[in-house]
Amino acid sequence: MSINERLVLALDVDDFSYAVELVDKFSPYVGIFKVGLELHTAAGARIIEEIHKRGRKVFLDLKFHDIPNTVAKAGAAAARLGVFMFNVHASGGLDMMKKCMDEVVNVCLKNNISRPRIIAVTILTSMSQEILKQELGIQHSLRTQVRHLAGLALKAGLDGVVASAQEAAMIRGHCGGGFLIVTPGIRPEWASADDQQRLMTPKKAIREGADYLVMGRAILNHDNPVRAIELIQSEMAQA
Repeated sequence: MSINERLVLALDVDDFSYAVELVDKFSPYVGIFKVGLELHTAAGARIIEEIHKRGRKVFLDLKFHDIPNTVAKAGAAAARLGVFMFNVHASGGLDMMKKCMDEVVNVCLKNNISRPRIIAVTILTSMSQEILKQELGIQHSLRTQVRHLAGLALKAGLDGVVASAQEAAMIRGHCGGGFLIVTPGIRPEWASADDQQRLMTPKKAIREGADYLVMGRAILNHDNPVRAIELIQSEMAQA
């Protein structure tokens, strides 16, 4: 897997035309674009079609979290859209994750389409140990919770997880080499932390075992976004 295939550019914007402009500008440099809640709510599935027209892959970042039947049907719809990867919340439970995978496999076999990678969100990178304990009422450590949820996703047959790169090495040791680890909260030393709590540089994230690095603001807010991508990919290559 090449470096440009491991860098996922987050299209965290709310305008369809601007999103297409970004895809056109950065397609030569990245292989995967993330479509999240903001853009999908504003533009719908047509942005996915535009990305596919340009020969690039889509990570559909909608973090499905609902009753098992609803998530399974949503996963099947994502598969029909031809996305490369989508995610669910591991905290939705084992049955929810298993039913989603089963439904997606059945739909892909029936329609002769490639199965998207299904990954589970462990703990959002905007959350800290204090938030986990005082607001969510989870008393054990953040790392213990991440490890537990990653193991649950593995048990459900999912392809991997979304987690902070700070937990990547632990997840790799617990879930094995073939388990995908997708890491947001990546910030080069020259970028702002924004609302992220558990951060890591691109080079260290790769060394810790991350497969895909998801980055948005650190690139798009840079004075020269293409140069920012080049610097990030150079740092990844060094790892």
